[in-house]
Amino acid sequence: MSLRRRNFLQTGIGTAAGALAGLWTPRALAQNVHGATQDAGSRASADAPRPGGAGAPVTVTVLDVPKLPWELDNGVKVFRLIAEPIKAEFVPGRVMDVWGYNGRNPGPTIEVTEGDHVRILFENRLPEPTTVHWHGIEVPIEMDGVPAISQPLVGPGERFTYEFTLHQNGTFFYHTHMPMAEMLGLLGFFIIHPKQAYRPVVHKDFGIVLQEWAVLPNNTVPNTLSMEFNWLTFNGKAGPAATPMLVKLGERVRIRLINIGMDHHPIHLHGFQFRVTGTEAGRIPESAWYPQNTVLVGVAQARDIEFDADRPGDWMLHCHLPHHMMNQMVSMVGPMAHSGPMQTGKGMEEGMGIMKGHALSEENAPGFGRGMGMTTAEKPTTSMVGPSPHAQHGAPGGGNTRKDRVPGFPQDMFMPMDEEVAKPETFGLPKDWSAALGGMMTLVRVLPPDKYEEIMTLVKETESDTTAARPGAPEPSAPSVHRH
Repeated sequence: MSLRRRNFLQTGIGTAAGALAGLWTPRALAQNVHGATQDAGSRASADAPRPGGAGAPVTVTVLDVPKLPWELDNGVKVFRLIAEPIKAEFVPGRVMDVWGYNGRNPGPTIEVTEGDHVRILFENRLPEPTTVHWHGIEVPIEMDGVPAISQPLVGPGERFTYEFTLHQNGTFFYHTHMPMAEMLGLLGFFIIHPKQAYRPVVHKDFGIVLQEWAVLPNNTVPNTLSMEFNWLTFNGKAGPAATPMLVKLGERVRIRLINIGMDHHPIHLHGFQFRVTGTEAGRIPESAWYPQNTVLVGVAQARDIEFDADRPGDWMLHCHLPHHMMNQMVSMVGPMAHSGPMQTGKGMEEGMGIMKGHALSEENAPGFGRGMGMTTAEKPTTSMVGPSPHAQHGAPGGGNTRKDRVPGFPQDMFMPMDEEVAKPETFGLPKDWSAALGGMMTLVRVLPPDKYEEIMTLVKETESDTTAARPGAPEPSAPSVHRH
């Protein structure tokens, strides 16, 4: 491990943030780059070179998710894809039992070029049959991955070979065509680059997989039948554990978003107006672009957004549904009264052994919201900031000690965990930054060149430290029962 990397780990995020606190405001960053403070309406890109030329596309970075390696066999790109049960850590210390591909959730990114002939050697190590569908990709019917219609189910321990030639380009994805298994995480990016880069050319190209999870207390297995979700993730990580995107001031950026869950997600970017330049059907003609800063990514959709990173700062990218900006929500966050142990064999008049009073009484009628059917038994609670019985550690400002505080306000929880999620990409963020992110939330860090290079050096050193320990994809061992 290099001395530079060791110093980063020993210094800690809090110390680094304190030392750099005066350097990381948008005003200070602008001064650092241009030598003078920018006016609010000025655009840094006027001083930066615009992307141009039509060379090879830049590779896509799907943070926290690896690429799927391939081998060349007589001109065919051969991938090995394995479906299997895995463990996934949404935030430090919160490990879930999910399903994934090649040991990861979401699955590794397949990145190819228009015109490639690909062969995917698929192996099923799940406890039930499955298939793989190539979402949005035009393939022969026998390769489409719909069980019984286009192919037989691939049983546990069996293999199937998918093979086709790619004549499209754009943002696509792969996923199982067994609906409940989709909710356990069987999906991943399938990026097809054009032979020549899109115009205008981007300097950075990122990908984000949107996922929802319903995990009951004291359980580690997601409830695939639920319509309410308490964990929302970007690339398998809930904020603040999702790795920030690093961009050099003046660069043009593309972010690809895919969604194969149960909810639609309005994804909002702070600080910039972007254009939607692509969907799950491919590139949109430039004449159809228009400015936005929130894009709705519906179920089964892909959206590509592009913008010029001409405003320095640590800008938030997040789903704007309020419940999707929190982690591990519980029903009506806060204390609740319980009616005692359940009893079996009770009738309607005894509340069926579950509730007090007649089961069909008005008192036991359904209630709105995320309640547990006992809305009249809810206890009033106060804001979870300050020295209350339910306050979170580390809350700023000394807490709300007013005698006239009113119970019943929403219980927003301010819980810093800077040290637990510290990594090179978070270097220089202010103290308690992590408390501002939860669920589908991350950062686009637009940095001046010197700070960008400093952090990228740390990132590369960390990657070199861990490359040797990174496991490869296991070799398929099951007999090949299907081959087209």
